[in-house]
Parts: sequence; structure tokens; C-alpha cells
Amino acid sequence: MRKIPAHALPCPGFRQPRDTGRSPSVDVDDMSSTPDALFQDGRCDVTGVTRDGAAWLASAGTYPRSTLALWRERPQAPVVLPCGSVFDVVSAPAVFGRRMLDRLWNEGPGSGPVAAHRGRLLMFAAPGTAQRLPSLLRWEDFGRTEGIPPLLCHGAGDAVTVPSATGARTAGEPPRESRWLVAPDTRNPWLPGPEVLLWAAVRAARATVRISIFPHADQGAKVYDVSRRR
Repeated sequence: MRKIPAHALPCPGFRQPRDTGRSPSVDVDDMSSTPDALFQDGRCDVTGVTRDGAAWLASAGTYPRSTLALWRERPQAPVVLPCGSVFDVVSAPAVFGRRMLDRLWNEGPGSGPVAAHRGRLLMFAAPGTAQRLPSLLRWEDFGRTEGIPPLLCHGAGDAVTVPSATGARTAGEPPRESRWLVAPDTRNPWLPGPEVLLWAAVRAARATVRISIFPHADQGAKVYDVSRRR
């Protein structure tokens, strides 16, 4: 588990008490043709996958060497990898997912790898999370989960699109549909389990209620149903 550098925080409010000391991000098998895409202002960019992180991702597939070979030839290419053995993935709407990350990093143990894909956040989780988390959400007291939007859980038998191995876009490149917010940087990353993600979702839902722009109605005020007005 690692802390996120302040310049690459996924959302406002994250904290970075110390430098991670992580090794420089490099392309798989010494792909060093795009150093500017992996570093910004001399500081480590957590949006770029390291060599060890790429090996971990590739190990989820049936043919890891083929995946690594693809990244050697096309480091900006996304790939589709199966879930269930190396990792599960929990997908949340982008805004709510960032609130979950805020809770995980400010008040909890941190997160595993996290990616953004087509308006949703993909949180990589421990294998088995996809099977267990929906049950925990159903069993949780309704008053604590009513503000939680549908979370899509991808486990055994499912597959997800994994962003490219490089981080920042090159000049003139159009916005990517998939990108890393917290890229894997080790062969054995820490991954949150279902209980941790349930806790983060409940806390994020509570925060959503607290920041509502609408004030609470006065208890003694009369309420008129204007929809029935002719």
C-alpha cells in the first residue's frame, strides 16, 4: 500500500504525508521511449504503470507474455483482462467513486489500483469481493445504504478493460476513455476486501447527504403540493 503524491491526487482533500520512494515508472521490459509521459516536474507520476505493476496485471490473463508483448509494441493500448483470480473490480459512478476514494485515503487504509473508464471508477479489489460485497450491501441497514448508487461487481467469469501502461497523454493525443488514477507499481499490491469497500461506500453516502445544497425544511412549515395546481 502506498500514499498518493499530492500532485496526482484523485480528488480534493487527499493527503500525502511523505514521499513514497517508489521506483521510477518505466515501460514494460525497458520501454523508455516516453519518459515525459511517466514523469511530471521531476516527481513520480502514479498514473503510469511500473514494470512490476505491468507484470502483476498481465498475470491475470491466460497468456501473460502476450499481454506484455502488446505493451512493449503499443504502450498506449488498453487491454481486456479477466477478473476473479488475481483481482476483482468494483465499478462505481465517477463522482461517487471519487468520494469513496476520499474516504479510503483520508480516513481508511488507502486503496489498491484505481482506473477511470467511460464515466466510472474501477477499484481493484481482492478476489472474492465481487461475490461478497453485494450481499453485505443487502444486509446492511437500509438507512445507511439508501444513498449508495448501484455498484457493479466484476469477479470470476467477468473481464474489464485495463488502461494503457503509460500515464499522461502525449501532445495532440485525444482524451482517453480509460486512464489510471492510481496505477499498480508492485507485483503484490494491497487490495481492499468487501468490508473495506462497504465501509467506504457507506461513509461516502453519508458525506453526500451532508453536502446537500438544499436546507432541511422547517418542521412546523406547511408544505403545498404545487404539482396538483391547475
